[in-house]
Amino acid sequence: MPLRPHQINALDAMAKHNRGQIIVPTGGGKTMCMIEDAKRTFNTSRIFAGGMIDGATIVVVSPRILLSEQLSSEFLEIIDNASVMHVHSGETSHYSSTKVDDIYFWHKYTQGNKIIFTTYHSLDKVKRSTIDVDAIYFDEAHNSVRSDFFPPTKHFSEWAKRSYFFTATPKHSLTSHKTGMNDTKVYGNVICHVPAPKLVEQGYILPPKVEVYKTRLMDRGEIYAEVESDQMISSIDKLKVDKVLICARSTAQIVGLTSQSDFCYELGLRGYHWMYITAKTGAIIDGRKVNREQFFEILNQWGKDDTKFVVLHHSILSEGINVSGLEAALFMRNMDNITIQQTIGRVIRLGKSHKKHGLLCVPVYSNVGISTARKVEAVVDTVFKKGEPAISVITR
Repeated sequence: MPLRPHQINALDAMAKHNRGQIIVPTGGGKTMCMIEDAKRTFNTSRIFAGGMIDGATIVVVSPRILLSEQLSSEFLEIIDNASVMHVHSGETSHYSSTKVDDIYFWHKYTQGNKIIFTTYHSLDKVKRSTIDVDAIYFDEAHNSVRSDFFPPTKHFSEWAKRSYFFTATPKHSLTSHKTGMNDTKVYGNVICHVPAPKLVEQGYILPPKVEVYKTRLMDRGEIYAEVESDQMISSIDKLKVDKVLICARSTAQIVGLTSQSDFCYELGLRGYHWMYITAKTGAIIDGRKVNREQFFEILNQWGKDDTKFVVLHHSILSEGINVSGLEAALFMRNMDNITIQQTIGRVIRLGKSHKKHGLLCVPVYSNVGISTARKVEAVVDTVFKKGEPAISVITR
């Protein structure tokens, strides 16, 4: 696949700077920037007499095990000249361990190019292994400012030969005792910023469109889950799309909707399948439990074909996870700027449908939902009209 102009600009910036921030809107293809830079790094590995390769070591960091596994798959679709290790607690077909000694010895005795996929939770294990790192890519880098994630982040920023921080949603700090990505000693400067309007204009992502729907008030004596079910079904009817992401208030709300109301029955009448995945319940499709791999395989297949479906989640699908074909997001809870923009990113990717917008639906009843609608509209204005990143700011 040929690189897009903004991806070439990002790669040029990475060639000129050993450290820095790459700010790319969700759906802008930042993973391909990492992959192409990794290819360039591996292709310059030195070959010794006898054919032995003094390979490079690259570390890819992400906030979730699911995303780490997804990144691994995407890298290995293109890169075939590197050995792979995963450092996290999830299941993978690749060699995997969270033991410091295992990381050290795997790195020492594995010849040639190497890629380590890890999470921010496990990055400290990689740090403690004392291995040398040629390049490290921090995906969804706003996560790295968390107090327990920052020390290993700072370590690799100082000791890796090259370090890059990718995000659509930078997180800054205005207080001296908390870390933010405006700490240029650790994060470097912004070496590439791709404005969202530019990607919309060039046809790489869709513009978002906010739809605010007023819904009925709850009468005394009504069951709350039934009222929420009515609000969601009503919103889906008004959206008139086939593939909907529902951002639920909690796992409890998801379980209540799918077990204590007519929600699933009403979806069935309209020809929709339904699915959700949470850390507590695992993966469920149309009431049947499936493993995680099956869930994402079916989710992406349905995203590409003509299947009508609704996927409910609280937070697991909001950050980084690629889901094909989603047409609308239904906001049932308030969110911070980062989560709002990450959610918008789930529905503005191009798909096979003829949709012209990524729809953002906010049901409003009484004062509930009004603040959510205002925040969603503010993020859309900042990112997609003004062309600025929706920066989250720590003030205390």
